[in-house]
Amino acid sequence: MATRRITSLLSRSLRSSIGNNSRWERSISRFSSSAATEEPITPNVEIKHTKLLINGQFVDSASGKTFPTLDPRTGEVIANVSEASVEDLDRAVAAARKAFDEGPWPKMTAYERSKILYRFADLIEKHNDEIATLETWDNGKPFEQAAQIEVPMVARLFRYYAGWADKIHGLTVPADGAYHVQTLHEPIGVCGQIIPWNFPLLMYAWKIGPALATGNTVVMKPAELTPLSALYVSNLLHEAGLPPGVVNIISGFGATVGAGLASHMDVDKVAFTGSTATGQTILELSAKSNLKQATLELGGKSPFIVFDDADIDEAVNTAHFALFFNQGQCCCAGSRTFVHERVYDEFVEKSRELAKKRIVGDPFKQGVEQGPQIDVKQFKKILKYIKSGVEDGANLETGGERLGSKGYYIKPTVFSDVKDDMLIAKDEIFGPVQSILKFKDINEVIQRANNSRYGLAAGVFTKNIDTANTMMRALRVGSVWINCFDVFDATIPFGGYKMSGHGREKGIYSLSNYLQVKAVVTPLKNPAWL
Repeated sequence: MATRRITSLLSRSLRSSIGNNSRWERSISRFSSSAATEEPITPNVEIKHTKLLINGQFVDSASGKTFPTLDPRTGEVIANVSEASVEDLDRAVAAARKAFDEGPWPKMTAYERSKILYRFADLIEKHNDEIATLETWDNGKPFEQAAQIEVPMVARLFRYYAGWADKIHGLTVPADGAYHVQTLHEPIGVCGQIIPWNFPLLMYAWKIGPALATGNTVVMKPAELTPLSALYVSNLLHEAGLPPGVVNIISGFGATVGAGLASHMDVDKVAFTGSTATGQTILELSAKSNLKQATLELGGKSPFIVFDDADIDEAVNTAHFALFFNQGQCCCAGSRTFVHERVYDEFVEKSRELAKKRIVGDPFKQGVEQGPQIDVKQFKKILKYIKSGVEDGANLETGGERLGSKGYYIKPTVFSDVKDDMLIAKDEIFGPVQSILKFKDINEVIQRANNSRYGLAAGVFTKNIDTANTMMRALRVGSVWINCFDVFDATIPFGGYKMSGHGREKGIYSLSNYLQVKAVVTPLKNPAWL
């Protein structure tokens, strides 16, 4: 998902699933309230699945309660979704347990499992635009981004894990003595998975892909703000041939369903993506219950470091993308932009002008680069951080306020003269706020970049190979992008150091999160060799 690749893909014409709406053809005012105040486009998609998915069936919650999922463009209700209770959670876990202990999934040949995952990827592609429409409607991300980048990446991820299913095996181990020693890689069992609202479909794939490839069963809680796409694609997963009970989707809230998954005595492993504070709670509940394994992909405050020898125009464009992509709602966003003092003023000026040109508006409108923030809570939180930046003495170059009067749109915001002790430089804002800091030399910027409780990712822009080699080893983060940012290939592991979590998503390393290793030792009588 390199910057240039995304830019080129998003420049292509939109697909046709939204319908022939004349609004698509209107020009978009750059950085003006008109883009956000025009009547929202009505998506041409049917909401088919709003119930809980338990044991292969869509069912009402035990209490009959529902909760609304809202359109962030307007704050209006899209649909009412079944709200799971502890009773529903227990039913889902029981279904997953039975499917693991008695059902065909872990006993199925790995090749048969892979064929189901390949068929699922085909169905994802077949329904690409309908899925992307649901994702945009529920989340607010640009339709072009969802349809041309994210949904195809979901299909790619499931093909990647389908390819792994029949290639997972142990070793034959030499021992001191007449013994045959082998290791078996076995599925853990019932996996509880909790995914966030910023990339609902991608996080679904990151979690469910490796779990199914390794033969586990799943109980997943999608974010209560964005449950629609997970429910929809899970129906396609069953259409592809997944046995009942292998994947169960229970929409609900963190205090009940999320905490219940982490503390459930019959859940063998929990995987969580979200805030660091919630991750700490998940880890505590996991330890206090049955000491279940936990993988955590948590918050970040990633440094984006620009040296004086960098191509400044390319660095400005990439830093802009690293921060503003997905409305700034990325855990790995390059939200601390460190720029060498010799090119600082030029960088700030170009960053300000680029932010002013960013197209903000209805995410279903062609050419829109930035949609609304996810909800009113996040919207108010971001504005509060912007206010703190001004009060702390940072220079507000552009933006800093609401765009329009309807929905949760915020003008792309750029601060200069930011200091390390300011809240906007320390806290994860999770919004379209770029903070630009000045540095003098490499040793200083290494110390400052690492002076954070987070360690998820970093970007480095330089033409000097020695500088790049030094930085890639010095930065205490899980991903370092050199002269690029947000490259999320299915093969590349992703995860954090420090309070950004532990464990890795994607790539070969993600498989170990869902496997137990068993050593088997057998005596050898009169061996021909040892």
